[in-house]
Amino acid sequence: MRSEFLPFSRTSITEGDIAAVADVLRSGWITTGPKNTEFEQKFCEYIGCAGAVALTSATAGMHLALCALGVGPGDEVITPSMTWVSTVNLIVMAGAKPVFADIDKDTLMVSPDSVKECLTDRTRVIIPVHFAGASADMEPLRRLASERDIFLVEDAAHAVGTEYKNERIGRKGTSVFSFHPIKNMTTGEGGMFCSDNPKLLDHIRRLKFHGLGVDAYDRHTQGRSPQAQVLEPGYKYNMTDISAVLGIRQLERLETFNQKRAALAKLYTEKFSDIDEILPLSMPNYDFRHSWHLFIVRLNIEKAGFSRDDFMQRLKEKHIGTGLHFRAVHLQKYYTEVMGMKAGMLPHTEWNSERICSLPLFPDMTVEDVNDVVNAIKDVLKK
Repeated sequence: MRSEFLPFSRTSITEGDIAAVADVLRSGWITTGPKNTEFEQKFCEYIGCAGAVALTSATAGMHLALCALGVGPGDEVITPSMTWVSTVNLIVMAGAKPVFADIDKDTLMVSPDSVKECLTDRTRVIIPVHFAGASADMEPLRRLASERDIFLVEDAAHAVGTEYKNERIGRKGTSVFSFHPIKNMTTGEGGMFCSDNPKLLDHIRRLKFHGLGVDAYDRHTQGRSPQAQVLEPGYKYNMTDISAVLGIRQLERLETFNQKRAALAKLYTEKFSDIDEILPLSMPNYDFRHSWHLFIVRLNIEKAGFSRDDFMQRLKEKHIGTGLHFRAVHLQKYYTEVMGMKAGMLPHTEWNSERICSLPLFPDMTVEDVNDVVNAIKDVLKK
């Protein structure tokens, strides 16, 4: 057994990153300033998108998207239940109704056929989730949305560096990315809203900073005009330059990070090929490039003879950290007790929700770390 605990995730922070943050602290411009502008520009160049807005979180980006699109009472928003609760909470807080589409049982990607079945005259937005670093199948979803004049907002929190049919996620349409510390790159806390819709981008820039008619920082005036007018009520979701400079540094190493993640994931996959109790995710059958945000397995609880929660606890006792991404949102206490949702609605989502477990995966892991995880799992399964 390992003597030192192996966490599920660990950020890759260098002395150069620390020095860059220190330089910002010494610069006199700590909040939204020139580093925000630089980060947005470089992220656009990397993704290939028309425009980007740096924010305090991906949740902020999704909130502003729903606000800018005017989602409210009487509207329906389709999204998978196999996702983090923030998106669904925001739909409810807007006064709209979340409508859950089921997922493919083996890839965890939202099913376009299930989305189609969920469509009604009240559907305003579809929010597909690019899960664990793989891409959702966007072509059929884009067709559905285009045919019915429904807006698509891609939840790309797991997908920085992911590609779909030789284009990076975020290049087309509207996407929201996360830079939380467990993600493939981090700004400490932060997110990025990307879109090819210039009016929507302008609206998001306005809403992120109190509804002012100018951004929090303008590169021409080196600040915000004191005469700026409030055009509508807005929020306080602007990213600081402290976060932005870390994002710039991390973005420079993102491809290296993702290559290391892919190598570790390949090693995991090879080592689990003869362990019947462990079921890694299958790869979607369309053209995409995985960014390996997470390495998720499903525990065959029938063969193992114990639950997924027991599995995670037993690994913790062997100094192996794990994560859970995610418990089905529609079975969370609020959604069952207040909104009347029940088990049996989404069979593929629910089957996976009882079995999924995210194993340690981060760029600074070693082959020995992977071996420790696999050996710990083998030991746990013997009991």
